[in-house]
Amino acid sequence: MTRARKVDPGLDPGIRIGISGWVYAPWRGVFYPQGLPRKRELEYAARQFRSIEINGTFYGMQRPDAFASWAAQTPDDFVFAVKAPRFITHIRRLQEAETPLANFIASGLLRLGPKLGPILWQFPPNFRFDPERIEAFLRLLPHDTKAAARLGLRHDDRLKAPAWLKIDAERKLRHAFEIRHESFRSRAFIDLLRHYDVALVCADTVEWPRLMDVTADFVYCRLHGSEELYASGYDDKALDDWARRVAAWAGGGEPDDAERVGSRARARRRDVFVYFDNDAKVRAPADARALVERVTALLSR
Repeated sequence: MTRARKVDPGLDPGIRIGISGWVYAPWRGVFYPQGLPRKRELEYAARQFRSIEINGTFYGMQRPDAFASWAAQTPDDFVFAVKAPRFITHIRRLQEAETPLANFIASGLLRLGPKLGPILWQFPPNFRFDPERIEAFLRLLPHDTKAAARLGLRHDDRLKAPAWLKIDAERKLRHAFEIRHESFRSRAFIDLLRHYDVALVCADTVEWPRLMDVTADFVYCRLHGSEELYASGYDDKALDDWARRVAAWAGGGEPDDAERVGSRARARRRDVFVYFDNDAKVRAPADARALVERVTALLSR
């Protein structure tokens, strides 16, 4: 079913600004209209923004029908970012990851079809940079849907439903790493990401490293709160700064205030994904809308 989009029709199609997750009780009656059925919350949110991060995949294995349902509730031009399982990043800590990665794929990831966007790999705060471990994991990652389907064949019997490994088309598959330990502030790490065409997440937070090295053909930002993790909002100046950064990345350059470990990336136009994760005080949707307005205005000058 095709659903019309309510906002941001003038935004560059390569720029996707949205929110991290959509199931938050405090949003009801604030972001979501009073009385909106919970089963329609994703449909409503997806009409406001071009992309949303799926968080449930981080906490537990899903079923193919869940992915199919999420895809069906969103507009044709919508894209999900998918948060990879913490079983791989936090429990296995990237070791012996082939079978869990195959399970993640076979659980229904490919049922998103053309709405499958970047896969987010979030590392725990106590996970340090280990070049050999990181590169071994990077070598495992599939970079197109055909390769993902092949890897998914290696799943085990832990799936909650029969595996789904059909693809409707061969498409590029993107990956982004979010680091949370200072040891990743390393030129060797940046070089590895560039070699394997994996994005470094630019995470705006008061607690973890904020780096803006461009390491792939797209940029991925997570805005966790300008002053208080997951809670504080972004004032006008902060939003203006982020709008300027987004416009610079999308246009093929880099922001003047980019915090980098490595050298500047080669100039070329890039897709940009930005997600607000400051949901604790109901600021994420409002801040995302405000950034959409600023970026649209900036690019229309």
